[in-house]
Amino acid sequence: MTTPILELSGLGKSFGAVTAAQDQSWSLGAGEALGVIGPNGAGKTSMFNLVTGTLAPDAGRIRLEGQDITGWPAAKRCRAGLARSFQVPQPFSGMTIYENAYVAATQGAGLSGAEAEETCLDVLARTGLLKKANVLAGGLTLLERKRLELSRAMCARPKVLLLDEIAGGLTENECKSLIGTIQDLRATGISIVWIEHVVHALLAVVDRLIVIDFGRKIAEGEPRAIMASKEVREIYLGIEADA
Repeated sequence: MTTPILELSGLGKSFGAVTAAQDQSWSLGAGEALGVIGPNGAGKTSMFNLVTGTLAPDAGRIRLEGQDITGWPAAKRCRAGLARSFQVPQPFSGMTIYENAYVAATQGAGLSGAEAEETCLDVLARTGLLKKANVLAGGLTLLERKRLELSRAMCARPKVLLLDEIAGGLTENECKSLIGTIQDLRATGISIVWIEHVVHALLAVVDRLIVIDFGRKIAEGEPRAIMASKEVREIYLGIEADA
């Protein structure tokens, strides 16, 4: 049996009476794209915080390529191959696109010199930002900021890319453009976990879908079958299944 590239086992986290994660257990295969959906406040971003090490779990284990990384700090996890984007892009606004990417390559992946430069140029070409490499990040459009957020994560040379609502706030055409970029990145063999409210974007990319509610996984399976299920329609979409 092939070892999953990322595996969560019985992960739990509470903030007083609020449960952010409850017995979270799922795995991600090498080269697989997994979508994550759920209502606002369901614990999706908290799950990413647990995986990347900015939150410590109360219970459970996290494994990367079979190695237990539960106690590792965030920086060590990043160097080992976990990188993420954030819901709200916050680039270094006084730095250029290239400089933002270079910080990610040097600090996230530990690269230097020509290797860091080559990585940045390659990633910016893939994300459609190379022609604007010398533009200050503070003046970018929302789509460009989303692309830069994706670029910074990719410059850390991840084995697993965690995307947190990267399509949120975009127009339909902008969303289609970004989907195309993510599909191109998938072709490189990278593994992806993608939290998203724009469900059609997920359906265009992911192999499998999980649904989270109140920190608990309530469904998992083939994306279109999951979206058609009674439980998901009632909990996630907020409608009666017979409506």
